[in-house]
Formats: sequence, C-alpha cells, structure tokens
Amino acid sequence: MASNVPESIRKEAMSRDFQVTIRVGKSGITDTLVSEIESQLQKRSLVKIKLNRGLFERKDISEVWAHLAQRTNSILVLARGNVGVLWR
Repeated sequence: MASNVPESIRKEAMSRDFQVTIRVGKSGITDTLVSEIESQLQKRSLVKIKLNRGLFERKDISEVWAHLAQRTNSILVLARGNVGVLWR
C-alpha cells in the first residue's frame, strides 16, 4: 500500500458508509471487470472491491490487489481481507 495517499482519501476509504461497488465473482478477474473498475475510477476516483470468499487463496490476495492496481493504473489505499479500495 502506498504511503503517499492523502489522509482525506484514506479516511473516506475506511468509512463504514463507503459501499462496495464491485464484486469479483467466480469468473475471477476478467477484462470486463478491469474495464468496469477503470470506468468507476474515472467517475469517482475511489472504488471499493470485494472478492468472493474462497475465490483466491488467502496468501494470494495481496498479489490480486497489486495486479488490479497495476492493471487499472491506480493505487491500493486499503486492503483488509477480501475487501480492497483503489484510488486514482
């Protein structure tokens, strides 16, 4: 996770009111999913993503977040279990 994220962005990402807008289901990470994340990032700069349980091994989840951040040219603000927040 990047340390150069503004405190206001970090606070918004951690807010209980900030809802999940993308769910990664059994199809996994597809080009369609990545383009949906991109379009949401263009609209609102912060996107909260939830991975379905059991989709990835626990040890692989950090790699999944890094992969999504890299593919969408964004920064991982928060990763807690199977929920992550990307910012652009």
